[in-house]
Amino acid sequence: MSLKIRALTPIVLGASLVLGACGDDDADDGPTLTPTTTTTESGSPGTPTVSQSSDPTGAVTEAPLPPQENGYRLEAVLSADYLGGAVGPAIALALVPEEDNAAIVALQNGLMYRVALDGSEAPALWGDVQHLMPNVGLDSLGEQGLLSLAFSPNFTNDGRVYLYYTRGSPSPSVLSRFEATMKALDVESEEVLIEFPQFAANHNGGHIVFDADGNLLLSLGDGGGGGDPQGNGQNTNTMLGSVIRIDVSPGSGYEIPPNNPFGNEIFAYGLRNPWRMSVDSQTGDIWLGDVGQGQYEEVDRIVAGGNYGWNCYEAFVQYEFTDACVNESFVEPRAAYSHESGVAVTGGFVYPGSALPELYGWYVYGDFYSGILWAANTADSSDPVLLTEEGVNIASFTELPDGGLLIVSYSDGIFRLARD
Repeated sequence: MSLKIRALTPIVLGASLVLGACGDDDADDGPTLTPTTTTTESGSPGTPTVSQSSDPTGAVTEAPLPPQENGYRLEAVLSADYLGGAVGPAIALALVPEEDNAAIVALQNGLMYRVALDGSEAPALWGDVQHLMPNVGLDSLGEQGLLSLAFSPNFTNDGRVYLYYTRGSPSPSVLSRFEATMKALDVESEEVLIEFPQFAANHNGGHIVFDADGNLLLSLGDGGGGGDPQGNGQNTNTMLGSVIRIDVSPGSGYEIPPNNPFGNEIFAYGLRNPWRMSVDSQTGDIWLGDVGQGQYEEVDRIVAGGNYGWNCYEAFVQYEFTDACVNESFVEPRAAYSHESGVAVTGGFVYPGSALPELYGWYVYGDFYSGILWAANTADSSDPVLLTEEGVNIASFTELPDGGLLIVSYSDGIFRLARD
């Protein structure tokens, strides 16, 4: 894979979410890993080709062309005006189980609104956890506040919802379980599952998803500061800087899955500030975007026991490569881009839909600040393709039942990825 570097046209953004991409600008770049490039049938990297295959009858079929550079756009689904009753920055969108047209928009300030995806109903307050974040400055949220919401995969039977939020600078961040209906969250039903001590107000990370076995996954940042001053990324005795995996099926509390690689909650580690994670609905593979320090943003396929390098590496580049890094085995990023193209990656989804067949099996992700969207082929190491650059703050992605992708803008509404 080669690093795709693209100059940006300067844009002015009014968002307050800061994902901690800025860091020690004086750090030694160090030697780099040697990336690989896949060459297409035409002989040049990244050139679209049409592949041919035969079905059992011997008939020759043609596969779709790869996605085309700058061939897509963001189509408005819910405008900022529609969400005007939901005052505050949108951080996530969770589809209401068993309902085709309903979703919960989670705001970073702790408010959650039930919305109709076709705009046919006005936003209605679904939950309010602002009282659980007493030390968060709701007028200047930074990287704190409500960061993730997920319905239980068995919600229609157990009525459980999971939230990840921060109580305020500098400690702690919290993973909690609540009871809820499709119409309202019971804010008095909170069961705190884990509190994560934090020593700084940044790098809280934070995204809840469920894996193919129904276990809860949560991505966590390294605790903050610049350069991982406490060395949490390479420490499997702390949950900071990792993806944890827990079994939340018990009536209360949680259990550690017996096949977790370290015998504790940690599933994978070596992460800086993982922002948005997803599970491929077709393969069960886990993907996330990890916000970088001062040079590169990266996309990772997460595997059990994987060490993703921070702070020995920032993407492909050595960062603080000490003697402790020498004998470690690191998982390389699937993709990375320099800060000429954006400074805070937002992880997305592997596209499973049929509306854009050329994107099937490609991982779609973006940058919070620049608003650029890319797609990386999960089947090889070819260069990612730039899909569109529209300048919206990309806070999160949501996968629709039909496989389409929604993009949650921090301040501009909800969009759907469409062909230009």
